[in-house]
Amino acid sequence: MQVFLQTLIGGLSLGAIYALVAMGFSLVYRTMGLVNFAHADVLMIGAYTASTFYMSSRLPFALAMALAIAITALIGLFIERVLRPLENKDFTLMLIGTIGFGMVLQAVAVLIWGATGRAVASPVKAAPLEFLGLRVRTYDLVVLLIAALAVLLLVGFLQRTKMGAAMQAVAMDHEAATAVGIHVGRSNAIAFAVGAGLAALAGGLVGPLLYVNATMGGTIGIKGFAAAMLGGCGNVPGAIAGGFLIGILDSFAAGHFQGYSELVVFLVFTAAIMIRPTGLFGETTVSRA
Repeated sequence: MQVFLQTLIGGLSLGAIYALVAMGFSLVYRTMGLVNFAHADVLMIGAYTASTFYMSSRLPFALAMALAIAITALIGLFIERVLRPLENKDFTLMLIGTIGFGMVLQAVAVLIWGATGRAVASPVKAAPLEFLGLRVRTYDLVVLLIAALAVLLLVGFLQRTKMGAAMQAVAMDHEAATAVGIHVGRSNAIAFAVGAGLAALAGGLVGPLLYVNATMGGTIGIKGFAAAMLGGCGNVPGAIAGGFLIGILDSFAAGHFQGYSELVVFLVFTAAIMIRPTGLFGETTVSRA
């Protein structure tokens, strides 16, 4: 039982990271009907940027994270602006464009930070907490707390602000939204910026847990995308649930199957998607193709 609970706690921490990544995927998909394949590499840029401000510039971790989020949000705006002329014209080229941006971001990361990567010191120096025989890293609790705060802020933004309401309207029917005067391009740009900010938050948080390098976005991004699909792509609450499910599954698979854990995770994911193709909270949504 103790091992089970210890593994579960580790899975929740990892799941919070995947949930942040999945929310970014879902937000862009819900608004534009587009899978942003550059999302994982934006996460990597966010991780590198946060670690640079934190370790090289000696800024407080929270400030380093805020700067990384701001910079990646600008990257998100830039990607959307470049792709905007293709909106509602050539969906395939837009998808290919996001893949191209991802490759460019990887190349830029290698040019700026090199190909060897870096380890990031934990910003939380406190000893692990112990209760009921369990040892919980303090940083894991910080990750869960920040992820929960990010979810609340995103939900509040979508439900309580005019900008969020406009994005919801565009997601439901972009032609009707245009007819009532909503600027669809601006809503898409905000979706990209917020999605990129979420990716940077995930990247900055995962930096002290993993090794930061130019290819780190690959595995995290694929699992984040799987989480978005599992929850129901385009569904933000589903992305959160999918993130935690993938994180917990990943944690238990790593404990029991070691080198085959990735295989187990994606076999279970494939089986779940075959049973329920629209995901757990499946919405039949947005298709602009």
